[in-house]
This record gives sequence, C-alpha cells and structure tokens, in this order.
Amino acid sequence: MRKVGPYGVETLPQVCVADRSQVALVDVPAAPAACRGALVERARLHWSRGDGGDPAALAEEFLAAHGLPLHDLTRPAPAQHGAGVCGAAMYLSAAAGALLAGAPTGAPEPAPNLPDLAVVVYGHGPTRATRPGAGQQWWLGEWTESWTPHQHAAAVDAVRAAIGRGDVYQSNIVGHACAPYTGDPLPALSRLGALPGARYGGVLTGDGWAIGCASPETLVEVTDGQVITRPIKGTRPATAAGRAELLASAKERAEHIMIVDLERNDLARVARTGTVTVDDLFAVRRWCDLWQAESTVRATAADGLGLADLLRATCPGGSVTGAPKLAALTQISALEPVGRGASMGALGWVAPGHVDLGLTIRTAAADGERLHTWAGGGITWDSDPSAEVAEAAAKTTPIRATLAGR
Repeated sequence: MRKVGPYGVETLPQVCVADRSQVALVDVPAAPAACRGALVERARLHWSRGDGGDPAALAEEFLAAHGLPLHDLTRPAPAQHGAGVCGAAMYLSAAAGALLAGAPTGAPEPAPNLPDLAVVVYGHGPTRATRPGAGQQWWLGEWTESWTPHQHAAAVDAVRAAIGRGDVYQSNIVGHACAPYTGDPLPALSRLGALPGARYGGVLTGDGWAIGCASPETLVEVTDGQVITRPIKGTRPATAAGRAELLASAKERAEHIMIVDLERNDLARVARTGTVTVDDLFAVRRWCDLWQAESTVRATAADGLGLADLLRATCPGGSVTGAPKLAALTQISALEPVGRGASMGALGWVAPGHVDLGLTIRTAAADGERLHTWAGGGITWDSDPSAEVAEAAAKTTPIRATLAGR
C-alpha cells in the first residue's frame, strides 16, 4: 500500500478490474447523478492510522489545496469550483472515527490494505465511461465468520451485564465474515450498490482494494447551512407482521430514541444554539427484505463550521456505537474480535457548501484475495442474544446473495 502525502497528486487506474483496457464507470455513493458517468480522477489522498496526524484536518487541507475549500460550510457553494474539479469522494473508516472521538480504535483489521481515509478529487471527462464487463469468471467461496453464534451471543450478554452495572445504556455489536474469490469483484460490488433502498449505493476503489456500499443511512448531510442526520435503529422482516411488530416493540422504540438523543447531542456541538430539531421520529421504511426505523434530526450550522469539525462531531455514527458514545466505543473495542474495516464508517460526496456522507452499513470490501462483510445490531437490557444473532444474519443475507450473483 503506497502512501500519498497530504498534497500529493496521483492518478490511479481502477483496481481489481480484470480487463485493464476497459474504462470503468465511476459510481461514487452520493455523487450528483449528472456527474456519475463522466467523472475523471484528478488527485487522491490515502491515510492510515500508522501515518499519524489528524485525518479530519488532513482531509480538509487536501481538498482546499485541490480547489475544494470546505472550511466554511455555511457559505453558498460557488457556481464553479477551482481547477475544473467537480467534487470529491470521501471515505473514513470506523477506526478513524473512533480516533477522532478520542476512543480506542478497535481490534486488528481483517483487510489491512484498506486505508482509514481516502479522498478522491474528480473533474469531468470528455466522454462517458462504461460499467465493467464480466471479465474473468466470477467465483465466490464459502464465508468464514470471525466469531461463532455462541461467541456473538456471549458478547450480547456482556453488553447486558455492562448495562446492569451502569457502564452504558446500549452498545452496538458487529461481526465480520470473509470469503475467497476469483475474478473481478467490481461487478459484484456494483450489484450491491444497486440494491433497492440504497441511498448511498455505489463503489469506491483504490490500489488493491474496493468498497461497495448499499447503505440507506445518512451519517451527515449539509446543504445551504442545514445539517441533517438520519439514524436507523430497529429492524424486522419486510412483511406485514414484521412491520406491525417493529411499530409495537417498546424495546426497539426505546433503543431508537436513545440514539436520536445521542445524535441531537452530536449535532448540537456544531449547531447554532436552539436550532436542533427532530423532523421525523421512528418512521418505518424498507430496505430490501427488511423494515427499518429511521428518524431525521436537523440543525442550522454554526457560523464558520468546517468539514474537520463536522467529522469530529459526528464520527463514528451513534447508531453503530451506542450511548454514551465513548463508553460504548471502549466496550466495542474489548468485545469485537476483528476491526470494523470499511463498515460503520463514512462514505459519500463532498463539495464546497455541500457534504453528503452515508454511514457504511450494508457494506462490503474487497482486498486482493477476499471479500469482507460486517453486520450487527444495537444491544439493550431487553435484548435477547439469540434474536440479536438472527438479526445480524438477516441483515447480511441479501448482501451475500447479491455478491454471489444470486
């Protein structure tokens, strides 16, 4: 993995593409629809925890150096950005988010080739690219879990014990699995990004790695000085009975409201006093074969709010950490056997005056040998360990089926 310094410019080919003569479609999550077929990479920054420094500050400085100033998100966006650039893809890992929050960064990563921060600046090219073709025959092997159902259930019990002691109110516990593959993973990851309800559907690639995202969840969005987050917490099968059960569940509603309160607190750190509101509370919406409960929290950005401070206030997302956030992150670091990798972080699009980052749930990553997925759920005092194990499996089933081509 080569490091690109904070002001280094590097143009990279699409990685993991079997046919190098093919120009792959850049399909960055949350990129403007009119741009997606015509994006051409101009500059790139990679950062990993071992590099030292502050990833939020590095990202803001790098973007400004390449014609995308985001030091004041309350200013109206210019009609045209500098140096002919359009905007930038941004990816921040869960471990980088924990670092920004001053918390432990977790267990060793199962896919260490992935950076903890990637910023890719794009301009528009003269021609539209095409999606990658079939290439080498795709084969995906059996999935290997990083923990057994019994170990997952034991982690749930450990969180419940911590709640009983008063250490936390809830914690989100995430498991990991990997599978070997042959062929080009980009078509599989593109299929993942096209799943129904994937508000942040798309793919980001780098040197020896690729991330495919089907997330429906907004970590943070800033437009015209308005800051929005849309936490998702609470899941049931997408049946009439499942919807009724989710709406009637006191446990799911209590867990959800705790996270909404946490997100209100996060936004209050970067908002004008008295402007934090909840637009929607516990709205049930569909993602693939699941019902999910979602709320919308909104605030007016404080004067001079920049990207770096926004990331420090909102990362990692409350719906995948717990409450209180720092205590939950400490517990997560102790309980989860491997790092969260590309999951439970941030991925999306940034431009002057505009930020739209999804929370990387329903996300997979490829390194040179394996595909990786993660799934989990929030644990409260009322959680049933076997039900939590089943919920995580329900979340990952459509992802694995899509990656396999079923």
